[in-house]
Amino acid sequence: MAKEQNKKTTVGLSDEEIIEGLRNRDPQITRDYFYGVCRIAYHIYNKRYELDWKVGLDFYSIAHEYYLSLDKHDFRQLEDRKPGMTLKTWMINGFRFVLLDRLKDYNKEHRSQSFEERMEKASLRFDVPDNNFSEDFRNTVYEICSDVLGRDHRSSIILQMMLIEGFKGKEVAAQLGITPSAVTQKYHRLMEDVVIPYFKRYYVAPTCEVNSEIMYDKEFDTKMPVSASPLPFSIQIPPTMEKDYSNRITPEYITSLKPNEIFVFGSNLAGMHGGGAARTARLYFGAVLGNGDGPQGQSYAIPTMQGGVETIQPYVDKFVSYAKAHPEQTFLVTPIGCGIAGFTPDDIAPLFEKAVDVENIHLPQSLWEELV
Repeated sequence: MAKEQNKKTTVGLSDEEIIEGLRNRDPQITRDYFYGVCRIAYHIYNKRYELDWKVGLDFYSIAHEYYLSLDKHDFRQLEDRKPGMTLKTWMINGFRFVLLDRLKDYNKEHRSQSFEERMEKASLRFDVPDNNFSEDFRNTVYEICSDVLGRDHRSSIILQMMLIEGFKGKEVAAQLGITPSAVTQKYHRLMEDVVIPYFKRYYVAPTCEVNSEIMYDKEFDTKMPVSASPLPFSIQIPPTMEKDYSNRITPEYITSLKPNEIFVFGSNLAGMHGGGAARTARLYFGAVLGNGDGPQGQSYAIPTMQGGVETIQPYVDKFVSYAKAHPEQTFLVTPIGCGIAGFTPDDIAPLFEKAVDVENIHLPQSLWEELV
């Protein structure tokens, strides 16, 4: 009976109490919670990677390594999770990183996984002619994620899960807590803006067929012939953008508006307008306390504080429709959701896909960089 009561107490602990218990090496929390979560993670990835059949990838080896890595940093990694993400989900993601490092070493030694099968799942635009290129390709993608994007950056997670591990977009979305459409859009932009240019610039191989003679490298702002960095596969070059969006960038600081301009800001549904752009809208541009959605004075409120990014999409769509219906006005969108709400430009930008071709909607530079 005492044992059962003790177990109930452990289940009822808050995230903060669990982290503190791990720091203090509480045996029950370590055994029941930490290793319990690790077992869930191992079960998830065991089905995908057949870990039971791989030497050195048993449950206890990976779980112990994960524990040691957390303990080394006093479990601070568990406190750095994104607001709204549960501790359990964050820990499962951390377990995955340890597992991927182990798998990377295992693959180098055994090369037991079917790269071609993963390529087919990922629906890539690469036509790999033979098996000799597969390991080079995989290692180069890891290079991009580590050296260019940063290992823990969300872009790296999306590339590795879809490009290397063969996850589907909806599976990645579930892991990251964003919408499948956001994952798909981000993935295609990464392929066109990062992966393909990186291969062209740094990968050298004996033969190549490319359907364009000139490649434009945005990062280095130079034009270079493709023959200077040949590829062992055919590749589709995205068409050059025809539109110039430089005249539709919201100013970084807005202190006054022209009569036809509307200040678009992120709000909460309660319409408190207490900080950031919402406070500016209330003090200077007619935002009304208690009104958290839609036009008010010379401003427009888009709720961003009510949950995940998917809860913002309906309000953005509503705003885009409103802007289309009022072509005589110019809507200056601020970086909504990227302040107190805790989102990043790559979270918010996909929500404004429908606004790209609406001429009277101006967006911040940070959102344009993600969109185009």
